[in-house]
Amino acid sequence: MPSYAGPAAARPGDIAGTLRLLAYLAAAFALIVLDHRGGWLSNARQQAQVFVQPLWSVAGWPGMVVDSISDDAGTRSSLIAENRRLRNELLVSGARMARLQAASADNDRLRSMLGVVKRGGLDVQLARILDIDLDPVKQRLVLDAGSGDGVRVGQVVIDAGGVVGQVIAVTPMHSTALLLTDPDHAVPVAVMRNGVRLVAYGSGRSDRLALASIPLSSDVKVGDVVVTSGLGDRFPAGFPVGTISALRPDESRAFLVGDVTPAAQLDRGRDVLLLRSAPARPVIGPVPASTSLLPVSASVAAPSTATLPAPATTRVQRP
Repeated sequence: MPSYAGPAAARPGDIAGTLRLLAYLAAAFALIVLDHRGGWLSNARQQAQVFVQPLWSVAGWPGMVVDSISDDAGTRSSLIAENRRLRNELLVSGARMARLQAASADNDRLRSMLGVVKRGGLDVQLARILDIDLDPVKQRLVLDAGSGDGVRVGQVVIDAGGVVGQVIAVTPMHSTALLLTDPDHAVPVAVMRNGVRLVAYGSGRSDRLALASIPLSSDVKVGDVVVTSGLGDRFPAGFPVGTISALRPDESRAFLVGDVTPAAQLDRGRDVLLLRSAPARPVIGPVPASTSLLPVSASVAAPSTATLPAPATTRVQRP
C-alpha cells in the first residue's frame, strides 16, 4: 500500500455486525436485570422442563432396559443358587428323617425284646446281625458275637416274636445261626391248644414253615399256635414257632400237610437274642381243672440256671 494512501473506509458488513453485537449485549443485559428482579426466566425454565421431561424419559429407556435385564439376570442367578441350596437341604433332611425312622423302628424292636425278656424272666444276651443269607437253599445269620462273648454251638436264637434258629458255628469274634426256614432244619413242635406233637420243617422261604405227616384224626386247625415241644433237648419247650396258616391232604390222602407262618421276624430286624440257659418247662395243651395254665414263657418247676445240652447233630430227617 502506498505511503500516501489514507485509512481504509469501513465496509457496510462490519458496521452491521457491530450493531448486532451491541444489540445482543443490550438484550442480554436487559434479560439479566429482568431475571434478577422478577425471576421470570426461572419460571420459563421450569415450564420448559415440563415439556422436555418426556424426551428425558425416552432418552433414559435404553439405560433402564439394560438395568432391568441386569437385575433380572442377577435375580435369576440368585434364585437358581437358592433353589439348589434348598434342594440339597431337602435331600439332607430326607436322609436324616429316614435315619430317624429306622432308629425309631429299631428302638421299638429292642423295646419289644426287652418286654419279652422281662415277662419271661429269660437269661439272654443281645447280638447284632452282621449279615443275612436268605437263599432258598441256605438261610443263615452271621452274628456279631462269638466264643469270646460266651456263645456256643447249639445256643437258641430268638427275637420278640419267637424262635429264630440255633447257632451252628462259632469263632472267637462271630457266630453263624441256622434259621428255622432253612431246608435242612427241623424243629419238634406242639400245638398250644391241645398238645399235639408235630415236626416243622424249613421250606427255604422266610415266610413259611412246613408241617408233614399230620394224622387225619388229630385235632389240628388253621389258626392254631405251635410252640417248641422240648423234644430232643435242643429247643426249650414253650417258645412260639408260628401259626398254622393252611392244611391240606398229602398225595396219599392218609395224612395232612400244613403251612406255618413263623412267629419271628426272620427277614427284618438288626438284633436277636441268644438264650443262655433253658427256662422252666411250661405247661402245653389242656390241663386238669385244678391246675392253672401258665403263659408260654412262664416257669413251673425247673430252676432258672439249667443249661442246654449240646447234641452232636441239629438236623431231623424229613419223613
